[in-house]
This record gives sequence, structure tokens and C-alpha cells, in this order.
Amino acid sequence: MNKMLIVEPNKCTGCRGCETACSTFKESECSFYKSRIRVIKFQEELFSYPLVCQQCKTPLCALPCPTAALKKNEQTGLVDFFKDKCVGCKLCITACPIGAIALVDGLPAKCDLCDGDPACVKLCEPGAIILGEAESIIESQNLLLAEKIRTTFLRK
Repeated sequence: MNKMLIVEPNKCTGCRGCETACSTFKESECSFYKSRIRVIKFQEELFSYPLVCQQCKTPLCALPCPTAALKKNEQTGLVDFFKDKCVGCKLCITACPIGAIALVDGLPAKCDLCDGDPACVKLCEPGAIILGEAESIIESQNLLLAEKIRTTFLRK
């Protein structure tokens, strides 16, 4: 089975520790801007959601890439990013339907599960982010986030 980050938003406190852990592990720097995970805060609802690459079955981010710098790894289930192939066109950032690709030092950056030992999972004390099986989780996560976004913007 393929692994992915599973978010339990009702456990998220919005502390952004996952962003700190990610940027520190991946970039050796504590910078929210260099994190591959983003915490979206819905202030009025007191709701936070850690947004991270869903390792899509058909990665829309990879489709417009002119150099195949993003490719689905059928063995691991991850959408791998090959930095040496990237020309910096940023089409993948635009194509990602949930906005889970960051721009770090002019190049795309996405979650790669920290080689199977995600730093964000280790630091998340409330247990809002866990490493688990990808199968049935993706759809329910996306539906929950979509509903939260819909109700937030319809009220305004």
C-alpha cells in the first residue's frame, strides 16, 4: 500500500509547527515560506487545515511540465520531483488543484514524505497529521476541505 500524509483537521490547533518542522528538515531553516506544508486558517470558524500534497493518482501538476520534472512513482505512490530536470516554468504550481506546491528559492517544492519519516508528523503533538495508507482517505479529506472553503466564502 502507498503511504501519504493524512490530516485530521479537528485535531489541528493551528500552531504551524508542521511548517516549522518541514522547512527546518528540508531547508535547514525555520521559514514558513520554505515549507512544503501550509496551514490554512479559517479565523471565523476557528478551524485550521494543514494543506499538503495529496500524491494524486493522476497528478495534474505533472501534466503541463515540459521536462517531466514531476512524475508519479508507481511503486511508492509519491509524485516525485526531479530538481535537475526543472526549468522553473512554474506550470506545476498553477496546475495543482489544491495549491500544494510551494515556491522555494525560485523552484517548485512539494512534499516527498521526508523519505518515509515525515518531520511534520513527528512534531505534530495533537496528532492532526499522521502517515497512513492512501486508499480511502483522499476523497474524504478533499470533501471536508472543499465544504469548509465553500461555507466560509458563501457567508461573505
